[in-house]
Amino acid sequence: MSQPPDGNLLRAFDEARFGPSRTLNLREGPTGEDAARRAEAWLRERQVTAPSEEVLVITGRGKGSTDGVPVVREAVLRLFPMLRRRGVIVEAREHTAGAFIVRLASLRELIDAPRRNRRRTPPPLPRDPSVLQGLDPDTRAALRRLAECALDAFGVARSRPPSFVGDEMVRQFTRLVGNLPDTPDRDLRLKGAIEAALSEYE
Repeated sequence: MSQPPDGNLLRAFDEARFGPSRTLNLREGPTGEDAARRAEAWLRERQVTAPSEEVLVITGRGKGSTDGVPVVREAVLRLFPMLRRRGVIVEAREHTAGAFIVRLASLRELIDAPRRNRRRTPPPLPRDPSVLQGLDPDTRAALRRLAECALDAFGVARSRPPSFVGDEMVRQFTRLVGNLPDTPDRDLRLKGAIEAALSEYE
């Protein structure tokens, strides 16, 4: 009868399967609150750059915690339901006692989540069209196509007033850009995210 793989072998399998870009290791240092904040930011960023992938979130088992309570693990576990409701992840399942495999939602699920969720009020998103100032014409045109596709998908009539499309553009922009890190290539990443979301609708 074969023996289950030991910890070192399992880690080697995980490294080969996920690699550094798809692994978040929270074992070292952060408090529960810090770990949840880091996990949310990382999962949101990964969703935009690699939607629908599976990633590994390592929390540890809490062996070194006060009274042996797995503070980081519990904080991250409490985060998952909120991220599911907001269309960031599809599922999170226990992989080992100290790690979770998380399947990221598609960008379309991120965009559609607040409208699907009728029982909860999503956080308010700005409707000020000035947030779109500074976008290059190609990005703005792609964002308009995305807004129109999303409205079509939800059965909003083609005779809709122009303000509907403008509001939807702001909503799409706000949801996507909120998942991107504030780096010098943010505009390029945004354009890539818009194009990726469009491909899921078209």
